[in-house]
Amino acid sequence: MNAVLRLAALSAWSRRLTLGLTLVAIVLATTLLLAVERIRVDARQSFSQSVSGVDLVVGARTGAVQLMLYAVFHSGAASNNIGWNSYQAIAGHPAVDWAVPLSLGDSHRGFAVLGTRADYFRHFRFGEHEALRFTAGEPFASVFEAVVGSEVAARLGYAVGQEITLSHGIGETGMGEHGDKPFRVVGILAATGTPVDRTVHVGLEAITALHLDWVGGMPMPGLNIPPQLVAKFDLQPKEITAALIGLKQRSDVFRMQRFINEFRGEPLLAVLPGVALDELWQAIGTVERTLLAISALVVVVGLAGLTATLLAGLNERRRELAILRALGAGPRDLFLMLTAEGLLVTTLGALLGLALTSLGSSLAAPWLLERFGVVLGARLPGAGELELLGLVIATGLIASLIPGWRAWRMSLADGLTPRI
Repeated sequence: MNAVLRLAALSAWSRRLTLGLTLVAIVLATTLLLAVERIRVDARQSFSQSVSGVDLVVGARTGAVQLMLYAVFHSGAASNNIGWNSYQAIAGHPAVDWAVPLSLGDSHRGFAVLGTRADYFRHFRFGEHEALRFTAGEPFASVFEAVVGSEVAARLGYAVGQEITLSHGIGETGMGEHGDKPFRVVGILAATGTPVDRTVHVGLEAITALHLDWVGGMPMPGLNIPPQLVAKFDLQPKEITAALIGLKQRSDVFRMQRFINEFRGEPLLAVLPGVALDELWQAIGTVERTLLAISALVVVVGLAGLTATLLAGLNERRRELAILRALGAGPRDLFLMLTAEGLLVTTLGALLGLALTSLGSSLAAPWLLERFGVVLGARLPGAGELELLGLVIATGLIASLIPGWRAWRMSLADGLTPRI
């Protein structure tokens, strides 16, 4: 067997140019397949860990997916708001350890603006219960102070001390500029790979202050309340968009969820973040399955090219194979040699594809985190990647059996007297 493997390696090396091109195709195909799998797994993990340590997300009664979209991902708009009295009743429940209100609806140059309280930076968790960290500055302490996410700061070139203005409404331009009430950036958050990176955080009272001289989504004609006078008004909000709830005991989560869903003050909905995020991922799971299927097809095409290359070379190698037969090699040896040659190229291509995937992941990780919020962790290949790698090698083995079988069928006479 060792002699057959050595002979297969020498034979492959003698045709290194032809097989080298096939090897490159297999390497690239395997890299694509493993890269899609790694990004799929890490993207799902980043997605499911966009918020952790939160027992319930509360909003107006709507769908669980829609609630998570606007409360956690700041995408879309709420169908209705929560009354401030209802929020206080929930926050004051004996089972509640902490509650953080969220107010959405404004934007800054395409980035969402989140009105909340300073407790948000203390209680919010992401990933494996990781706390938010500041790369510069500190949480807001007064009305017209803002904390920006890492992506906001990087894309817009913001630093602590810079003044910014917010826009009314969601989108690149919003529906009107709150230019008379500028904010000062007092803090920049570290990258998290979550929607926090793409958010401008301000105090809950700031949202009220911005709209003191607005009505019905439009500024009131002839009325302008300057920033220095807003403190004379009651800035307690009348309503909020959603709330994050942390409980004293996890065992109370279903009892508290039922209490909120049956709340008599107004129709509310409480969802478990993990369950809702899984439901949301399933809704978009078709995309990842499609990408994985396309990558698998690319691998099949690459292995088909290997089979075609080996089969095409058989006609040129008939005399070589016949001489091996004449020197004592049996049909079984020729079959093993051709099969081992294809398996060797496939295995080498798969391993090189794995190495290229690991190298590419480490190089692309900062870019993916900045652009798409996907955290690619530095880790050993996962079970899914090893399974795909095994399938690639197994498929390559099956593909190599075809030229091996063809070599076994060739007769000694056919090799010594090739047809013209």
